[in-house]
Amino acid sequence: MHNSNGLIRGANVLAGMSDLDLDPTQLDRYSRHIIMDDVGPEGQRDLLDANILVLGAGGLGSPIIQYLAAAGVGTLGIADDDVVELSNLQRQVIHGDDDVGRKKVDSAAAFVSELNPDIDVETHEVRVGPENIEALIDGYDFVVDGTDNFQTRYLVNDACTLAGVPFSHGSIFQFEGQITTFAGDDDSPCYRCMFPEAPPAGMVPNCATAGVLGVLPGTVGCIQATEAIKFALGKGELLDGRMVFYNALEMEFDTVEITKKDDCPVCGADPAIDSVHDVEYTASCAITREAEPAVSDD
Repeated sequence: MHNSNGLIRGANVLAGMSDLDLDPTQLDRYSRHIIMDDVGPEGQRDLLDANILVLGAGGLGSPIIQYLAAAGVGTLGIADDDVVELSNLQRQVIHGDDDVGRKKVDSAAAFVSELNPDIDVETHEVRVGPENIEALIDGYDFVVDGTDNFQTRYLVNDACTLAGVPFSHGSIFQFEGQITTFAGDDDSPCYRCMFPEAPPAGMVPNCATAGVLGVLPGTVGCIQATEAIKFALGKGELLDGRMVFYNALEMEFDTVEITKKDDCPVCGADPAIDSVHDVEYTASCAITREAEPAVSDD
């Protein structure tokens, strides 16, 4: 049964929007947002004014890009240096058969343009590294990390935390995924509070060697996109200080608390680094503090 009061309220909202900077096509396209009390025309304008950067246009990046574009995130940055391969198509749903061999950023931009012409896509055909991460995240309100290796995850964490840029983390493995958001507030933890350094090389296989369920990045990526949209709207509770673990095989979601550590070398009371250039993002990506000079008794 339809809620007639809700329909009447929605019609009234749409009818009273002549003073907003939304054209008739946008009023129709985003009408299911606009009639929601917690979004409304003001919230949709916030989405259209948002600047969000997606790192990676692969398994996680595909649903993130798809749903942020559909929601009307006005400026969408996409960073990736890879090309589309046939084996990607089992899970990377924004790319098609005709895109094989094409740069992922170009394929992603074309997909977004076809889906929603409102979106201004900024493509960054780069491999994210210490030499470009600071310039890359500059100017964006929120970063969504859809990368697939530990070195880049630690780099993104360190750069965003030091710059005070909130970001969403997601990762996938076979049937399992994990998602959290680091809001960058004074009392917010960072990725190193939970995982101070990366596991030894080879301990955790990647998707190319261990495989991944095709639909898994859709679930995880949609949660990441939800976090980004909530941030842009300023609504709800982000996963700041919490990590969600998802097991698709058992269809279970578990949440664990992430506690900010005072001695964290990045977000703690006395950070050990001032810049990502102070860290070698190889192997464990560990940050070691310099030994305190000995105090003489003389």
